[in-house]
Amino acid sequence: MLTIGPYTFQSRLLLGTGKFADFDTQKQAVAVSETEILTFAVRRMNIFEPTQPNFLEKIDVSSYTLLPNTAGAKTAEEAVRIAQLAKASGLCDMIKVEIIGCDKTLLPDPVETLKATELLLAEGFIVLPYTSDDVLLAKRLQDLGCHAIMPGASPIGSGLGILNPVQLSFIIEQAQVPVIVDAGIGCATDAAQAMELGADAVLLNTAVAGAHNPVKMASAMKHAIIAGRESFEAGRIAKKRYATASSPMEGMSL
Repeated sequence: MLTIGPYTFQSRLLLGTGKFADFDTQKQAVAVSETEILTFAVRRMNIFEPTQPNFLEKIDVSSYTLLPNTAGAKTAEEAVRIAQLAKASGLCDMIKVEIIGCDKTLLPDPVETLKATELLLAEGFIVLPYTSDDVLLAKRLQDLGCHAIMPGASPIGSGLGILNPVQLSFIIEQAQVPVIVDAGIGCATDAAQAMELGADAVLLNTAVAGAHNPVKMASAMKHAIIAGRESFEAGRIAKKRYATASSPMEGMSL
């Protein structure tokens, strides 16, 4: 089971809800993925205007745990206000802190992320900060008391996959809270690799929503994450420089 604060989940796939071509495709992809957590930008929700279009209107949100995020925030104060708005509207007390520091690369601002995390934890939120693959930053966030760490595999929406598996493995090895690989996943191979490194879960959106067949890709991601987790738990064989016979003859009498 995946445990985040007081919540437990069977699925280790967290799915974003944006960028889909239409609501029906979004609904089918979400269903096929068997995710239990849906994430979305609070700023895209018409929380207090029920007459306005709702981009989750085809999904029975009562069947999922919602993970609002603070996308669009540039400062810790903005992120806190967005989180408070989400909580006040009854969405969830779990929040993904996302504070972008560079508009070109969409990399997170480490200073503001640390500050927002500390402020939100003090208010009783379940906090999941999105961060770079910086090992020391991940440790600082964990020391503050965050409930999960969400390092990016590569820039948001890039589909480049895991650019620095060594850094990511360092974060995973030292983590005392779940590590959820977030951003940059492009295909099922990337998701499986993240899980084989020991990640607890994967969050993705563009890889599914932007695929030629989003529903089929959602299914592929589901299976990749399951396979990657089982592979990690099974323990891979050691890599060797030379071949080893699958059917050795040593010790056998002819």
